[in-house]
Amino acid sequence: MADSDGTPVVPSSNRRGALLVLAAFFMFSATDAIVKIMAGTMPAPQVTFFVTIAALLLLLVHALATGRLRRLIPRQPSLAFWRALLLAFDTLLIHYAFAKLPLAEAYLIAFLTPILVAMLSFVFLKERLSRIGWAGVLIGFAGVVVALKPGVAPLNLGHLAAFGSAVLFALSLILLRRAKVTETDEALVASLLVVMTPVAFAVAAVSGEPEPLRLTDLGLSVAGGALMLGGHALLVRAFRVGEASVVAPFQYSQIIWGCFYGIFLFATPLELYTLLGAAIIILSGWLVLK
Repeated sequence: MADSDGTPVVPSSNRRGALLVLAAFFMFSATDAIVKIMAGTMPAPQVTFFVTIAALLLLLVHALATGRLRRLIPRQPSLAFWRALLLAFDTLLIHYAFAKLPLAEAYLIAFLTPILVAMLSFVFLKERLSRIGWAGVLIGFAGVVVALKPGVAPLNLGHLAAFGSAVLFALSLILLRRAKVTETDEALVASLLVVMTPVAFAVAAVSGEPEPLRLTDLGLSVAGGALMLGGHALLVRAFRVGEASVVAPFQYSQIIWGCFYGIFLFATPLELYTLLGAAIIILSGWLVLK
């Protein structure tokens, strides 16, 4: 479909999906920043558990307060469970990768997800990206390389974990796109948190001696849980209204949000190659929507 001048018309659902997923990854990056702050005083698996259970409790409180408790029960329990399990192991793998690799390298491998989603969408969803769209996906990944400027570390299990995380996240997004319209967004988010909470608890239990939860940690856990909850709610909605192959590349925006939080929370200097990478990523997003 095109305008009179031959310019392709982007379906409004894809534009809306792009805006929603940009907001979702903004919230996920904020959650990562809170996790980084908390991980300075307690083990990362313990932080993951506190943030996840806070998100689950907030969702339950909201459902009770609004009388929507029944909407938390999935109508497609099998799909909801497998998606949640994929994301739970995705989280474990990426946390392991962060422990074994420089952060930039772990992110670089994890950001293969949009390319994998574009490929899997063609195979399983029959969604086709135009040549310009494919160029946008690949240019976006190039922007990530420029922004992160990763080193060359010897291959280890961290690299495999990061790649496994990208594959699992891509598969979870494909399952999300396959969810029927009759499935509520609340059920998809609730099933994720219900599965992730015991998984996070089990990992935290075997990862070492637990640290006591201070009042500051409690406040950060609630804030992180609220952001995680909001991020997943927006992510679900984005992939319900937009095509997976079009919406997924906006994951690259996390580099921009990460720079933003790095400047204001961790006094991380903003360098020229970071700005250049961000500009390339913005260009890629525009191409994907063409």
